[in-house]
Amino acid sequence: MTTTIISTLIFSALISLYIPTVQASPAVMISQYQLSPEILMPGDTAVLTIQVKNAETVATQTSTSVSSGETTTTMRTLGVDIDKIWITAAQSGDKQIRATANYEDIGYLAAGASIEVNFKLLVDKNMSEGIYFPVVNVDASGGTDVIYPLLVKVSNASVDLLPTSVPSKISKGGTTELTITAVNKRENAVKEVIITPHGDGVEFVPQSYFIGSLAPATSEDVVFSAKPIETGMSNISFSVSYKNGDNLHTNSLNAPLSVIEALDVAPIITNFPLSITKGGSSRISIEVYNAKTEKITGVLITPICNATVIPSQYFIGSMDPDDVFSASFDIYADTVGYGTQIIGFKVSFKQGNDYYETPLVSKSFSVVSGPGQSYQSSGSSTSSSGSNGMPQTPSLVTCLTPIILIIVVIVVVILLYMRWKKRRKA
Repeated sequence: MTTTIISTLIFSALISLYIPTVQASPAVMISQYQLSPEILMPGDTAVLTIQVKNAETVATQTSTSVSSGETTTTMRTLGVDIDKIWITAAQSGDKQIRATANYEDIGYLAAGASIEVNFKLLVDKNMSEGIYFPVVNVDASGGTDVIYPLLVKVSNASVDLLPTSVPSKISKGGTTELTITAVNKRENAVKEVIITPHGDGVEFVPQSYFIGSLAPATSEDVVFSAKPIETGMSNISFSVSYKNGDNLHTNSLNAPLSVIEALDVAPIITNFPLSITKGGSSRISIEVYNAKTEKITGVLITPICNATVIPSQYFIGSMDPDDVFSASFDIYADTVGYGTQIIGFKVSFKQGNDYYETPLVSKSFSVVSGPGQSYQSSGSSTSSSGSNGMPQTPSLVTCLTPIILIIVVIVVVILLYMRWKKRRKA
């Protein structure tokens, strides 16, 4: 029994002299990976692309051994079979980042060769933001297995909307520009950014605005024209939709809005006749204000009255925001009877492609037989007017009348004194 064991050990030793020395197994590695999108949000899916590479630089490995004067050369191919690739999920409590599938029996990977495999990663909803490390596992038959942690970041940062210029009150007449700012607070770019306004009783132009891509930590202003249909309180909102990778997300901004009958374009009467002499005339001065936030065009003032008014219309043209324009009209009281008369003024204009008219601004005046009076907002309230109704200065005769009376009195006194003196001498 002992002899048999010794013989076996000697035989084994002799055989081992002819077995070449084999170097380490082929080196399998993750040469690179890419995650799209780069930073995930809770509930997102991502595409993970992994490149697996056989890092050997030569295709074969040769070894030589010498025994009892004989040389033995052995050649070994440095390829490897990839049996399986899978990903171990990253955990956060009962939430996780996990892959939807595994790869098995991928095939042979020669020295220096590489393959790409794609995984779909899922981030559970309500997962806490932070940095996670799901692990890539590569099972290589005849090679070195791989355990490679991936860095995956989850962030709750979103695209927000800011009310850059959204007034709480707007006028029903015309349109008002509203400015909204979209801010990408994320560390990665988002795409297909669209802002859409909503509101009962308000029409918006445009109905939606496509921004497209928005780089990280950048913003873009968007202007909408709001055209109210009715007065009263209205809740308007703006929604933004965007994609983080292929994941659609939304956010919104709400704003209360009061629609009122404000005359943000209006005629202001600065000089007006309280009364006009029958058959005479007077002048009316008007200032038109554009209190809107945008330009208006085709501005036209139209007087409405039974009396004759010249000009019958006054064309201003275009007015920029905060512009003021002065106009004047002559009114003739030759075709109307005595008593109270009314004159009104309206302003018509275009804003964009829409046409608007302001409510009528009216004032009354009297047609009288004597001199008329005029009201001036910038100076004295009344002044005399002649037959033409225009303010007049006192005439030269009127100014000299007191002096003439004094002179006449003095002359009469002197004549009476001289006559009395003559009678006394006689």
